[in-house]
Amino acid sequence: MPETLSTASGAPSLMAPPLMRRMASWLYEGMLLFGVVFIAGYLFSALTQTRHALDNRHWQQAFLFIVFGVYFVWFWSKGQTLAMKTWHIRVVDASGQPLTQPKALVRYLLCWLWFLPPLAVAGFFGLPGGELAVIMIGWVLFWALLSRFHAQGQFVHDALAGTRLVHHKPVAPAQRAKFWHP
Repeated sequence: MPETLSTASGAPSLMAPPLMRRMASWLYEGMLLFGVVFIAGYLFSALTQTRHALDNRHWQQAFLFIVFGVYFVWFWSKGQTLAMKTWHIRVVDASGQPLTQPKALVRYLLCWLWFLPPLAVAGFFGLPGGELAVIMIGWVLFWALLSRFHAQGQFVHDALAGTRLVHHKPVAPAQRAKFWHP
């Protein structure tokens, strides 16, 4: 999909960045979340005095769901996560304005459509981890490719939430005057 930064009227384009760049940002976000999971898991284990990994597993999953929610809602209401900043992507509402926290929360909940269907299938059929991984990869590819059918190339959860990912070119820093300038 061609990437345009502005329309003929000079307003920013609401077209999505290329799918490969959005998915690269998505994968980078996943790597960054390892640190969030590590710290949140350590905090949960220390506060609950959990000694075995499977003790309090469901409570820890609920805790991580909330931690992820706080992480994403806070960053999206500011416009970008670190991964999105790296890949020059910004999340905005349907009119191109920054997200409110309630709108970011709706987007966070709808983003779980990337994972819940395969997890539900695996839970229902009692599938082992390897089969779950295959189903998860297939679902993510299918879900990502559905964006090709949206008029502006947006993901389904963004269309449902009334949000969109757009290209964001950062403002170049101003040149500082040299101290020794003649």
